[in-house]
Amino acid sequence: KTLKLIAIGLFLFVSSLTYSQVSVSVNFGTPPSWGPAGYSNVQYYYLPDIEAYYDIRASQFIYISNGRWIRSRYLPRQYRNYDLYNGYKVVLNDYRGARPYTYFRNHRTKYYKGYKGSPQRTIGK
Repeated sequence: KTLKLIAIGLFLFVSSLTYSQVSVSVNFGTPPSWGPAGYSNVQYYYLPDIEAYYDIRASQFIYISNGRWIRSRYLPRQYRNYDLYNGYKVVLNDYRGARPYTYFRNHRTKYYKGYKGSPQRTIGK
């Protein structure tokens, strides 16, 4: 009888461990505090003023340098003082993939430097 109780207890213990391993959720990237509020399932922003993208999941900026697209945690030197909180961010909610710059010509034309769409409230304010 004691052996059966130990076996049942061990079975329940292993079952609870298996359940906890299965129920772990993976959170890919948290939107930055300067990002627009209200968008939780988006991967990219386009920043028209500096013609760059921001990859939320990877926490990286994507910009062109010497004819090549670069991924970096930091903006290029010429934009290091750019105000991310007040600059307009275009939420790219219609793109899935790893290269949002595939549509750069369209984005640059539609969302030109100085573009201001509807008013935005940032997450951190």
